[in-house]
Amino acid sequence: MIRALLCLTLGLLASAVQAVEIRHWQRLPISVPLAVGHERVLFLDQPVRVGVPAALTGKLRVQSANGALYLLASTPLTSTRLHLQLPDSGELILLDLSAEPREQALEPLRIMHESQLTNAEPVPTTPPTPIPVALVRYTAQQLYAPLRTVEPLPGVRPVRLSLPADLNHLLPSDPVSARPLAAWQLAEYTVTAVLLRNQTTNPVELDPRRLNAQLYAASFQHDHLGAQGSPEDTSVAYLVTRGGGLENSLISLPDLGHSDER
Repeated sequence: MIRALLCLTLGLLASAVQAVEIRHWQRLPISVPLAVGHERVLFLDQPVRVGVPAALTGKLRVQSANGALYLLASTPLTSTRLHLQLPDSGELILLDLSAEPREQALEPLRIMHESQLTNAEPVPTTPPTPIPVALVRYTAQQLYAPLRTVEPLPGVRPVRLSLPADLNHLLPSDPVSARPLAAWQLAEYTVTAVLLRNQTTNPVELDPRRLNAQLYAASFQHDHLGAQGSPEDTSVAYLVTRGGGLENSLISLPDLGHSDER
């Protein structure tokens, strides 16, 4: 159960990070924002001719290949119109480009023509994502993905942590420190993100079976920790509980530090 959730969750997270924005051409200009200095790819799935205004010379690099358009702005741009022509029909697709400084590139953009929508094969329906999987994916996106790519999850809400700052007894058999980061709740499920850090120079393989808590499910951002001080010495555990938070699921360890003397 825990292993299945780990594989499914990380697969869904990877697909979210690599998301492609889809826009439909319905005879209205399509707004295409760009990040200065970062190339953005537009997929059209058919060859087009590109009409570039003279005002964009030296400011915008436009390359077209195999039904894809590669746009790179070297300077900020206000809304400027680009004309794409379909060779077969002569129809024009209008793009309103703008560019502003951003730290990261924008995700690829796929432009769907109405003819493609009409002739497209029906998309098979998929069963709804189980709440624990959706909740873990949402938490991972909150921690790792750009906010603009975080998929909305109706009904989810942040939960105030009621945990100590150190959860070093969470993995008592591993030389790992643990610190709670944040928690979110949806329906009767709560996921708590816990930062794990290796305390030794030896690598550590993380195993959810060694977690000292009664959990509904668990997964790790990375299933191993590198040596202390390396970029790989940290990971995040996503701990799913049902009917309460992690504070109610931790298992107390016996206190071996004191004994009664008679």
